[in-house]
Amino acid sequence: MNESPNCVVCTRELWEDELGRYACRPCERRIDDRLAALAGPRGLYARLCLRMEPGSRSMGESVSGSSSPSIPANLQILDLTASGGIVGTLEAWVEDWASQGLATRGTGGRLQHRIDQAIGTLRLNLPRAVERHPAMDEFAREVDGIWRTGSALVDGGREPVKASATCQACGNAFRFGLFDDGADCRSCGQHHTRAMLLQPDASAA
Repeated sequence: MNESPNCVVCTRELWEDELGRYACRPCERRIDDRLAALAGPRGLYARLCLRMEPGSRSMGESVSGSSSPSIPANLQILDLTASGGIVGTLEAWVEDWASQGLATRGTGGRLQHRIDQAIGTLRLNLPRAVERHPAMDEFAREVDGIWRTGSALVDGGREPVKASATCQACGNAFRFGLFDDGADCRSCGQHHTRAMLLQPDASAA
């Protein structure tokens, strides 16, 4: 049980009906959305795997006159889609949650089946975990990092969505990544937590 009055993920003060939870309900929904986006035949994981198929832009250019297959240019995608990448990370969390009675271990199989199984287990048990698991902040960061990295690679490395905020110390405007945990004002260096950043005057651009 969380004895702090603040969410461990975004650090905002918990509402009265959220007290005792490790994460607030908006953060719980965001974690669930990130997990859902990774799963299934059209999810981020499956789309990353397609990047490694012959003819995709993630493969290196063939050398003229050479019959040897090209080497994948984006080894990051290979690392993420291998057994020890995204799948291994999520299965490690399933194992961790299972050790605390919060999940059931998977049965193995092909990588896509394993990741769908792990995500299904984590999403099913997330409502209990946000109330009982003290490492919810670490879990949220890892899931968010996987989602952001996968989205950037699938979308061709597009810049993340930015938003603007007004510094609470000096009053100057600065920009930050919409999914950042926090950011510093470029003018005075004042640090702003995610809860401070997500004020009504912050707007995506």
